[in-house]
Amino acid sequence: MNIQGKTILVTGSTGGIGTELCKLRAQAGGKLVLTCYSNEQLARLNAELGDKHITVTADISSSEGREKIVAAGEECGGIDGVINLAGVLDFNLFEQQAHETIEKILNINLVATVLLCRSLMPMLQARPEAAIVNVGSIFGSIGHPGFAVYCASKAGLKCFTEALSRELADTAIHVSYIAPRATSTRLNTDKINALNAALGSKSDTPEYVANQIKLVLEKNPRIRYLGWPEKLFVRVNALFPSIVHNALVKKLDVIKQFANQ
Repeated sequence: MNIQGKTILVTGSTGGIGTELCKLRAQAGGKLVLTCYSNEQLARLNAELGDKHITVTADISSSEGREKIVAAGEECGGIDGVINLAGVLDFNLFEQQAHETIEKILNINLVATVLLCRSLMPMLQARPEAAIVNVGSIFGSIGHPGFAVYCASKAGLKCFTEALSRELADTAIHVSYIAPRATSTRLNTDKINALNAALGSKSDTPEYVANQIKLVLEKNPRIRYLGWPEKLFVRVNALFPSIVHNALVKKLDVIKQFANQ
């Protein structure tokens, strides 16, 4: 997709990856529709971008919030693409997670994103070329202890994206899924950072991941995984899941140690 002069909606705009992505995207001209739940954070980001973009303070997990986002897109003349970045993460053993936390993860990471895509379809279909980029996670392909519900939400997003890309293959709407590995943002708590250090798991910078998302928007691959050896683990898990299962079970004591901190 040629992004020059296009109008792109970015959910979760003010997060670590979102901020860097919006800076990259703004360099190509056109408009951005910036969304998150904090008016203060949106105003700060828009100021960094020259105060020339559209901001929508909205809770994407609510129908009212999604309606505000769609209305903003319509008011600016429609959008050419959406990058679904909004998400939440919780590292905890499943039996210890609150029901409210489980519901929030599934709602924001999966249900709200699916419903927003549905609401945006008329606008996207009206464009000669349009794009949907859903940002998932390596954990959407590898079930990892301590992240059961998060993994479920991203696996659902991956399968939704895959099905929708096939359903819209005869249209001008490109649908892509990108799966980063651990990324150094404030989404990761100290507990998660300590776990990654103990397991030797590498993290990417928000700038790197943002650039990869921008490339996905431009090149329209159906799916892209980030990180090595994580990309290899995804393939191994798909073909020989017992290998990855056994490897992670061996680390279970360490994972539980940090989860219980």
